[in-house]
Formats: sequence, structure tokens, C-alpha cells
Amino acid sequence: MKKSLIIIMAAAAALTACKEKKAAVATEAPAVEVRVAAALGETIPQDVEFTANIEPWQKNYIVPALQGARINRILVKVGDRVRKGQLVAEMDPTQYNTARVQFETAEADYNRVKKVYEAGGISEQTLRQTEAQYLVYKESLDNLAGHVKLHSPIDGVVTQKGEEEGNLFTQNPILEIMQMDRLKVRVNISEQYYATVGVGTPVAISVDIFPGEAFEGNVSLIYPAIDPATRTFMVEVTIPNSGGKLRPGMFARSTINMGDAEGVMVPDVAVQKQVGSNERFIYVIEGNTARRRSVVPGRQIGGMIDVSQSVAAGERVALTSFVRLADGTQIQIMN
Repeated sequence: MKKSLIIIMAAAAALTACKEKKAAVATEAPAVEVRVAAALGETIPQDVEFTANIEPWQKNYIVPALQGARINRILVKVGDRVRKGQLVAEMDPTQYNTARVQFETAEADYNRVKKVYEAGGISEQTLRQTEAQYLVYKESLDNLAGHVKLHSPIDGVVTQKGEEEGNLFTQNPILEIMQMDRLKVRVNISEQYYATVGVGTPVAISVDIFPGEAFEGNVSLIYPAIDPATRTFMVEVTIPNSGGKLRPGMFARSTINMGDAEGVMVPDVAVQKQVGSNERFIYVIEGNTARRRSVVPGRQIGGMIDVSQSVAAGERVALTSFVRLADGTQIQIMN
């Protein structure tokens, strides 16, 4: 009797174990089919982009020294091209004429007193006093002489007119003139690149209104100090503009090549973004298992992106089936 009971219990235990094994097999998740690609070691150009506004190469304001004088004529209008030395405006000459009469009187007095001094009729001190007055009037006249007929100091384009003919000049510049056959941008660059950037370094300039078009420039000036607040230094980039397509005030992107670096590139579809955060991650295939790994994406070139901080060259990464993957998921590689 006791032997029969033992046999029955053993059979029941075996049946239970068999059922449990079958249940475990039935609930085991099938492997997820995944397409994969190998990470590639590449030499990556380190192109860094900076934003800035385009500025004229030179900007000048036509401002006479004759406060309160009437503006007799303005000879150009907004949009006109002017040459260096071209007459652009004329002021009422009354103040100049008054200064000229005062100068001529002082000059005559000086010449007369000088002759009397040479004849021994007056002291040297009297001569020097007369000469000083004469020189003051001469300086005043010379200063006003360039402010009756106003000339452009540069080749450029008239971009603003601040006064009208007949107005009494008080403060506003009569004209604004910009040189636009070449332009410049000033960009602030991280101090880590100070030893990399030099005068003559090529710069690619792009603007939103001409998508896909690049304009060539070069670094023409490097400011010698680092800003301690931002840890950046400023450079000026010169842009030839003989065609006149670019204009001062345009928003520009300046791209500078900082050399090459070794990186690891994978297809950009492999890099996923965690919903609700800025975390980027990737699934690296280890044997037949997908392992989730956080990444910091670097430079993107075409459809490839640098993940060298997180993935080694030769490692395989998942390209599909992301909604079915999790850390530790068993996978089957698709051909």
C-alpha cells in the first residue's frame, strides 16, 4: 500500500512539472526580427557653425560741423551709388564766409604787425599775440572749409537720408553711406578653437533667403583677448560681394572647419529620442540580445551621425523594430 502511494505521488509530480514546462514554453516571447548595421570608424571634418548679422565693410555719416546752418542742396538719393570724393551735399556758406572775413582781417593785421616788428617798432610779445589770433582764425576757417561742400569719404551706396533741402542742420546725419562691395560678419568663437583659427581661415557663409547657396569668406581679423564672461573670442570675416546679392543686416550662418577628428558613424535612424525628454539612445546588438545605450550625438553628415562617445567601430546597432525593443530583448537579425 505504501509503495503504491509513493508511485502515485511521483507520477503526479512528474505530470505537474511537465505542465509547468509546457506553460513556460508557451509564454516565452518570440525573438524580434531586427535589421542591423555596423558602426563605421570615420575621419570627420569638424565644421562648427556660428550665427551673426552681416555688416557693411564701412559705414559713414555725412555730418557737417556747421550747426544751425541751412542745407542748400542734397545731390544724391537713397539707393544711389557714390564714389569716394563725390560731392553729395552743400551747406549755406554764411558761417564759412564770416570765418573767411575774420581770417583775412587777422592775416592782414599779422602781416602789418610783422613788418613793424622787423623795423623794431614793437615788441616780440605783441607780434606773438597777433600771430596767435591769426592762427586761431586760420584753423577755424580750415575746419569749416570741408563742411560747406560735403563729399563722400568712401565708395558706397546711400542707405539713409536724415534731412531735407532747406532744413537747418541740427543733429541728424544728412546722409548714411555704406560700402557693400565687400561685407563682414563678427562671430564669437569658443576659446577652445583659439589656436585653430587664423587670419585667412576659410569660412562658408549662408543666408536663409538663398537656401542651398554658399558664399565664401575668410577670417580677416582676430581680436586678441578672450571674453572672461563667455569664454569666447571675436573674429571678423570678410565676404566679397561684387555681385551685390548680400545686404547688411541679413542674418547669416558662418561655418568654419576646425580640422578633422576620428569618429564612429551610424545611420541616423539608429538614434532614437526618449519621449518626454532630451535623452538619445541606441540599441547595440550583443549576440542575440538588444542592449539599450544612451548616446550623445555628434556631427551629422548626410544620413550618418557620429556616436563615438558611446559606440565603438564594428559594433552592430538596430535600425528597425524600435517599438518592440527594450533592454535585454532577444532578437533575430534579418537579412
